[in-house]
Amino acid sequence: MINWTIIEKDVVDEIIFRTMNIRNRLIMEMMARGGMRIGEVLNLRSSDIQGQKLLLRAPKSGREGEVVFLPRKIADKLQKYVADHNMEPESRVFPITYVAAWYLVRSAGRLVGIKLSPHDLRRHAATYASRAGTPIEIVSKIILRHANLATTQRYLGKGSDLEATRWIENLHG
Repeated sequence: MINWTIIEKDVVDEIIFRTMNIRNRLIMEMMARGGMRIGEVLNLRSSDIQGQKLLLRAPKSGREGEVVFLPRKIADKLQKYVADHNMEPESRVFPITYVAAWYLVRSAGRLVGIKLSPHDLRRHAATYASRAGTPIEIVSKIILRHANLATTQRYLGKGSDLEATRWIENLHG
């Protein structure tokens, strides 16, 4: 089993809070709060935004399409961003390269002294949801859109002793 470093919620919140550029902040929030892959964020077109639902064309799964759900606050900011930039329906919302997106995420991590990748933000979305008590089926099928529950379980890795103690206390303390 691969052991990834899980970035805690307060660190992700600080990274996002310190990101002043609205485009960059939205990109990171969509990964950290919506569980999106960087390629999905970059391929998003303004016509794919339907309130809190985002339609993904040609997703990694190979299916015809998938849906991502965003928190209301992020969905509202995204719709305002699209409106403020007068985007045509088929315009890419974030017309930057994959390398540029990687760089902006890496730079944001440096603001708090950590090495950060786009996938760390997606993994954070899953881990945070799981630790908050979201059923693993929802984390797997809705947030991460994995076909196989085992893939999600590898993502989440193993919990820390502190986390185990906290859950035992919450359940039986």
